[in-house]
Amino acid sequence: MNEQQFKTMLEEKGIVLSPWQMEQFQIYFQTLVEWNEKMNLTAITEQEEVYLKHFYDSISAAFYFDFNSVESICDVGAGAGFPSIPLKICFPHLSVSIVDSLNKRISFLHHLADVLKLDSVHFYHSRAEDFGQNPLHREKYDLVTARAVARMSVLSELCIPLVKVNGHFVAMKAASAQEELNVGKKAITTLGGQLEKVESMNLPFENSERNIITVKKIKSTGKKYPRKAGTPNKSPIE
Repeated sequence: MNEQQFKTMLEEKGIVLSPWQMEQFQIYFQTLVEWNEKMNLTAITEQEEVYLKHFYDSISAAFYFDFNSVESICDVGAGAGFPSIPLKICFPHLSVSIVDSLNKRISFLHHLADVLKLDSVHFYHSRAEDFGQNPLHREKYDLVTARAVARMSVLSELCIPLVKVNGHFVAMKAASAQEELNVGKKAITTLGGQLEKVESMNLPFENSERNIITVKKIKSTGKKYPRKAGTPNKSPIE
């Protein structure tokens, strides 16, 4: 996917990028490749692949969820900033918080936000389990996102506690989504969520399957969740 295809295919979905937004994506790509030589941020470094598998793929959440309807989003385990930084470029009004357990990735994201001239972005070096018990962040976000972080039964415990009641959790998954959901339904319900919809699409050019899972938070999460760091992964709610 070259830059023009990226721009055109987003326009077809109603997302129109200005010259500055297109420049931001170009700066993002260059910064990612440059820093990737010093630390392992991504295995994908070819420009056309980055635009397809990182940028377009991240923005695909907005094909199925209205990002103009929310103000605060939290991205759990964002790594090199996916999906929240591409979404922030497309929807500049968003206030974005990113949580990652690796401090060197947080350093990269701080630098990235500076070179992209982004405002209202906040980075937190923390385990998601600890972050979800922090009263400054617990049940404070309109939307919580995660892309390829953990299976749904685990991911729900890391993300749903951060969502406001009546807010949403959007998980971006590859082909195993339905299988993960079958196992993860109990966790979603236990944590106060309700499955709203699952949308499937194929990534252009390579036709690999993507699934966008939207969960609505219908009641407050019990105080015991999330459990201490490492526990959700070792013994998920199933």
